[in-house]
Amino acid sequence: MTETSRDRRLHTDRGDATDRQGPAGTGKIAAIIVIAVAQLLIVLDATIVSVALPSAEADLHISEANRSWVVTVYALTFGGLLLLGGRIADYIGRRRALTIGLLGFAAASLLGAFAPNAAVLFAGRGLQGAFAAVLAPSALSLLAVTFAEGKDRARAFAVFGGVSAAGGAIGLLLGGVLTEFLSWRWCLGVATPIALGVAFAARAVFADETRDKSTSRLDLGGALTVTAGLAALVVALAKASSDGWAASSTVVLLVAAAALLAAFAVIESRSAAPLLPPRVILDRNRGGAFLVQTTLGAALLAVFVFLTFYLQQTLGFSPLRTGLAFLPIAAGIAFGAVAYSLLSSRVRPGVQVPIGLLVTAVGLGLLTRISADSSYWSHVLAPLLLLAFGVGLTLGPVQNIALLRIDKADAGIASAMVDTTQQVGGAIGTAVLNTIFASAVTGYLADQARNGSGRPPGAATATLAAIHGYHVAFWTGAGLLVATALITAVLINATRQQMSAVAEHQQEA
Repeated sequence: MTETSRDRRLHTDRGDATDRQGPAGTGKIAAIIVIAVAQLLIVLDATIVSVALPSAEADLHISEANRSWVVTVYALTFGGLLLLGGRIADYIGRRRALTIGLLGFAAASLLGAFAPNAAVLFAGRGLQGAFAAVLAPSALSLLAVTFAEGKDRARAFAVFGGVSAAGGAIGLLLGGVLTEFLSWRWCLGVATPIALGVAFAARAVFADETRDKSTSRLDLGGALTVTAGLAALVVALAKASSDGWAASSTVVLLVAAAALLAAFAVIESRSAAPLLPPRVILDRNRGGAFLVQTTLGAALLAVFVFLTFYLQQTLGFSPLRTGLAFLPIAAGIAFGAVAYSLLSSRVRPGVQVPIGLLVTAVGLGLLTRISADSSYWSHVLAPLLLLAFGVGLTLGPVQNIALLRIDKADAGIASAMVDTTQQVGGAIGTAVLNTIFASAVTGYLADQARNGSGRPPGAATATLAAIHGYHVAFWTGAGLLVATALITAVLINATRQQMSAVAEHQQEA
């Protein structure tokens, strides 16, 4: 190999910052800004509409049973297509995938912002998630090749991780500000000019890549079956709240979901280039890690939805005040992450992860003390902090366990599965808990009608029914976390030494 060809290979594979981006210092700063803002868009849009949900529900006349779809459909398409998005980035090139993801995200955001009805809003959110599934892996892979080694790599990933961690809290606060002073529609529309600006900057900052398409194959069959199967499952769970579990529509959708997911398993076992190689999830430690991510995603996303309605509709909080009420979650997660780093050398993951889940479950259980006249400071703040602390204590070891004894060829897929399971868990969990909530409210109102000789419920009774529904949903989420803690205590058997080896390997990589 000549010197020229070797330089060209380094230029393509490692993303030399000086050649591709101009002066090393300014080029790298521009690169991390583009990638960080792209990542912020993805994380922010997962939560920004949560605070705006009551306003959107009233404006578009969305039913109580369907309101969770504004959050669920984004998580479902994002999580369901994320693995395929990573393959697409390999297939067409990282910069091209990043640009397509940003332009599509901008268009989908605009569609949602001008939605005349609930169906168009759901479509816009679904398209946002689909393009985010292309955007997320391309941004992360660009970060990895642009900052290949040394202190710059550590700083870049620190910025990326900080944006990912803070994005959810920023979304809640920004959603409150926009809804309070402008309109809930701005919670979607604000992403359009930002995404267009980042797409333009990306073409100037990153060089185009020549990809050998013969080395990459897209498992479209696997992507379509798993996404359709998950969608059928979530729709079935949502239909159960209005039509009942025994309704033909619910049963048909559940059967279709089972058939599609079974087909996905068969396709993956026979495919030469599977979207999700079975060996990645069959390892007991990784299986436990993915289960934890699924459960946490389910519990946390549902908490945001239910607490938003409780704070605004029961306690009378404004959207801005609601966004501020969620900010302590970021502090709780940060303290939990610090506690994890201190305990990691003393406590094995098989103990630490269940403890973190149990702490989160206790925080969720304490939220069942809320009533029609509760104080945020005495009944909401402490449970939120405890819940967030448990999440911070759990996420660190789980993300490391996902890469334990993983082959180099599967490292990217295993990393993507961490986000995939959290998003899919959020979609399914929100649908399940919203169904449970709706059933509990309906049952409460029916009991009150019988006791009140058939008189229609007043506003006070409706409020009490909603609070009863929140209690049942929170207890269900807490029970799910406890069950997961017990399962992972058995599944996860990684040692402290093995986890240290993972950390060292990540630093060397």
